[in-house]
Amino acid sequence: MINVLRVLTIDKSIVLTQYVIMNRNGSHSAPPSESGLYNRLAQLRAERGISRQELADAVNVNYQTIGFLERGNYGPSLKLAFAIAAYFGLPIEAIFSTEPLKPLSQQVYGASQPAAKEKP
Repeated sequence: MINVLRVLTIDKSIVLTQYVIMNRNGSHSAPPSESGLYNRLAQLRAERGISRQELADAVNVNYQTIGFLERGNYGPSLKLAFAIAAYFGLPIEAIFSTEPLKPLSQQVYGASQPAAKEKP
């Protein structure tokens, strides 16, 4: 029998690892792949410490569907996109886009890349 707590802990660890790797590489949204959509699902889950299973349960889908969405293998139905947006309390366009998504700080506050430090 699978220990559910262990699975959820592993899922959260994977999300955190993916989030760190994406931030190091400067990637802020999943590639469009087959669906033609970019999304911020992994980042939003990581920021909130939510597992795929928790999000899936909240929007009434299988946890694998969340993985497919994050990887861009599957485009959400309009109903699912609305449910995910409502869960995170964000507009749909803050989560899904047909163009690469800018970092939220840049999109909301208009902040650009940090200024380079001058060398003495």
